[in-house]
Amino acid sequence: MSASREQVFSNARLVLADEEVSGTVLVRDGLIADISEGSAAGEDFGGDYLIPGLIELHTDHLENHYAPRPGVVWNPIAAVQAHDAQVASSGITTVLDALRLGTDEQTDVDHADMRHLADAIEQAMADDRLRADHFIHLRCEVSSPDCLEGLELFKGDPRVRLASLMDHAPGQRQFASLAEYAKYYQGKLKMPDDVFRAFCERRIAESQANAPRNRAAIAEIAKERGIVLASHDDATEGHVAEAVEQGISVAEFPTTLEAARASHEAGLAVLMGAPNIVRNGSHSGNVSARELAEAGYLDILSSDYVPFSLMQAVFSLNDKVEAIKLPEAISLVTSRPAAAAGFDDRGEIALGKRADLVRVRLHEGVPIVRAVYRQGQRVI
Repeated sequence: MSASREQVFSNARLVLADEEVSGTVLVRDGLIADISEGSAAGEDFGGDYLIPGLIELHTDHLENHYAPRPGVVWNPIAAVQAHDAQVASSGITTVLDALRLGTDEQTDVDHADMRHLADAIEQAMADDRLRADHFIHLRCEVSSPDCLEGLELFKGDPRVRLASLMDHAPGQRQFASLAEYAKYYQGKLKMPDDVFRAFCERRIAESQANAPRNRAAIAEIAKERGIVLASHDDATEGHVAEAVEQGISVAEFPTTLEAARASHEAGLAVLMGAPNIVRNGSHSGNVSARELAEAGYLDILSSDYVPFSLMQAVFSLNDKVEAIKLPEAISLVTSRPAAAAGFDDRGEIALGKRADLVRVRLHEGVPIVRAVYRQGQRVI
């Protein structure tokens, strides 16, 4: 993507690291070259917010574009483009696309499909087809017997920035309540009771047989390859202690206040879902992200399954939690995820940073994304 050489964005409400100011941003060769208070000759933003481009670490949306219906598999580059259009129009300028490792007999996609999607991301970036900057997050289902086989397909892939260790077996972590597990999966998979019981028994047995060795192996591989490692759905202090021992630095979606507190105290970046903020609660009946924000245990937000929720959530937090001002709320989706994923060139409006920027107007409590810039070039 070629960047415009010089642009001036004036009369904007700039959300900086620690404050909001009315001012002007000068962009030169795709980087932020100057920040000043007051107006200047240039594009008049009319008092709209100018914030850093959002950074998304965990979105499952790409698979939905690739396999939108049972038995339907889409052209992978077209799927990537459709997904990209949705995330970019939500103000996301850097996205880690989550690709699942570990075969699931309930879906139509496998490891080869995940590799096809990764190749499509690479090709689409090379062809300058995409608005956002795309990287890869490997969602490793550690209870699956072939999880490590899938991981080998990504050996040496430079776009892999993050890997998460997850286990969705019933009776633990996200679904410690078997009733909640049945509500979610039995309803989703339309299984009669006897078939569902057998399904649960098989999932539990797979977890017991595979999860410990897969967790240890993936942690070692991530360390060797310089991949940031995340835990997923930690529920107890024991889960957090295991995560710390394995070199994990991001705690994705802890399900209890206990686990979130332990993660925070251990120095892990606590990531929660933005839909949890927007909905005022977890769809699985777990701890509220707002409760963690009020307790000071929330570090990063992810859009998870609704891309626009990321933008909604930060303005909602600023409105609902008195202690969280807009610059801090914005940091949950910009500078903090940037730091967690090892990006030091983006995530804030600061001199020398990439001019990944979003023009936003708030109307009746709902933000409107009016323009999106990546390295100074308007993409939305």
